Amino acid sequence: MILCIGEAVIDLFFRSTPQLGEIFFPLPGGCAYNTSIAASRLGAEAAFLGRISRSFFGDIQLKRLQENNVKDDFIIRCDENPVLAFIKTEKGKEPEYAFYDEGTADRLLSESELPCKLPADTSCIMFGSISMAMEPIATTIENFILKEAKERVIVFDPNIRPLIIKDRALYIRRFEKWAAVSSIVKISIEDFDYIMPNVNPSSALDKLTALGTRLAVITLGADGAIAQLKRDGGSAVKITIPGIKLSKAADTVGAGDTFCGALLAWLDTRGLMSHNIIAALSENDLKDALVFANRAAAFVCTRNGAEPPTVKELKDF
Repeated sequence: MILCIGEAVIDLFFRSTPQLGEIFFPLPGGCAYNTSIAASRLGAEAAFLGRISRSFFGDIQLKRLQENNVKDDFIIRCDENPVLAFIKTEKGKEPEYAFYDEGTADRLLSESELPCKLPADTSCIMFGSISMAMEPIATTIENFILKEAKERVIVFDPNIRPLIIKDRALYIRRFEKWAAVSSIVKISIEDFDYIMPNVNPSSALDKLTALGTRLAVITLGADGAIAQLKRDGGSAVKITIPGIKLSKAADTVGAGDTFCGALLAWLDTRGLMSHNIIAALSENDLKDALVFANRAAAFVCTRNGAEPPTVKELKDF
């Protein structure tokens, strides 16, 4: 089982309509939330761990998880409202965000709300995004993954939103700690520019694996992805996959989350989700996994919002 821990937000998308003018309409989202749905739609057993409001917004978030067969055993219902993430998209540009997060359900996750013991079939824990720039949830998740890192594959998707980060230098120091205990780090080239400006992707991979990451993947948007796998003996394998040309793209919202969820689903459904097996992946397996994840991410870009494909939809894409 893939356990995704972090935020479940309400994304409010900017739209201009003939009848109402400029409006925002709400949809459930969040990095860990979207990743759990993507992994489940693509055949893996997935669960979400986080706080969800008892408000009607929370009901919408929970219903979407249940409709996508994401296990809700680890969800904590609470009285606080969810984070609101206002999103404005423009063709050819990265989405713009504005967050309302003070005193919200997501950020108040505490260690006392975590399960005392995870099910034995929990092979992977995924974390990241704005959860790691808000307190107390960031410290709660950090302590959780440090405790679980020896037993399970830890996956880190920074999905950085600079507006949320109050102290860049502190965040970078913590980023390095999180990457060091993560078997897999999936990071966009924009995220890496924030962490290490002016470092080319190949050197960025070297830096991530030097920290301790076993498999480092940098997504390059329309240009595909590049990855480096560090084997037990210290040798490294680098793989580059090309981008996918789309005749028509709606937006890129949820593309990174879907890439991560698809990569994890590919590994999990093939029985490859363990420290030793990941370290020994063949070049062909690694390439196939990245191509699968990249196709899933490209598919999302043909839809508005974070709508990952099902197995059949991806097969037909």
